[in-house]
Amino acid sequence: MNTNSRTHDARISVVVPVFNEALVLPQFQARVMAVLNACPGEHEIIYVDDGSTDSSNAVLEALRLSCQLVGVARLSRNFGKERAMTAGLELAKGEVVVILDADLQDPPELIPDMLAAWREGADVVNMRRTERDGETITKKASAHFFYRLINRLSDVDIPTDVGDFRLFSRRAVDALNRLPESNRFMKGLFAWIGFRQVTLEYHRKARAAGESKWPYWRLLNFALEGLTSFSTVPLRIASIIGLSSALGAFCYALYFLGKTHLLGDPVRGFPTLIVYVLLLGGLQLMAIGIMGEYVGRIYLESKRRPIYFLDYFKPSTLTLSRTE
Repeated sequence: MNTNSRTHDARISVVVPVFNEALVLPQFQARVMAVLNACPGEHEIIYVDDGSTDSSNAVLEALRLSCQLVGVARLSRNFGKERAMTAGLELAKGEVVVILDADLQDPPELIPDMLAAWREGADVVNMRRTERDGETITKKASAHFFYRLINRLSDVDIPTDVGDFRLFSRRAVDALNRLPESNRFMKGLFAWIGFRQVTLEYHRKARAAGESKWPYWRLLNFALEGLTSFSTVPLRIASIIGLSSALGAFCYALYFLGKTHLLGDPVRGFPTLIVYVLLLGGLQLMAIGIMGEYVGRIYLESKRRPIYFLDYFKPSTLTLSRTE
């Protein structure tokens, strides 16, 4: 798209993945509407209910009936946030698409700044968190470590300290919708598509209501997903460790062979033998585990299952024609 065409009123789609956020949805809707009402043009808000078990579904239906800009999609079960975002991106019709969490940690009031960067030619506007209120030191430290680790291991430069709060041009959304993999590490996919990307900084607030849906075990699984989706370095590390261990064992065997023939060797060293057996066994199991992570993902991808299923989709009554 020619950047000269970005000076007119942008048609905005706001994609909101939702899982058990009934307490905060009315406040979220009010703040987003205040922002969109100040932006000229046609807009829509697409809530994607990722199989919520609280009253989120009823609240979303009430919001849809009270506002013609609201569309509601409900997935057939809880597929996870990554797939809920995928569904929202595929349903969005605007020439600009913003992904925004419903918990109000990411302020909707920053959308005009993101639009300004888009009008200057950016296809992806990343929002970097300089401060993260309401999070423990452990969670902040683990997130800091994860972003640095994956950038060292991956061939794709993933912006550090950037969450899912982003803006995409239509061609960036179309590119994302062409990626078919079912193991979806969206932060990596957002970076992988390329195009012109800019990063803005902001202060992330604490949740307005409710509790985090990301316990530490889910964060660990998320980190493993990212590492195995965008890097084969763990496999190389396992190969290097295995080769080094084999070389060390061979040299050690030569040492004992020479010592036995030259000096003789009484029966001793049993504890050392046990330690080496356990060490090599542990290294082998670690390497098998790493290979298993990759094989498991290959197995899941080979099934070619759909990324998600919609239970229903009720679009906004204000119908947008998709911009190519």
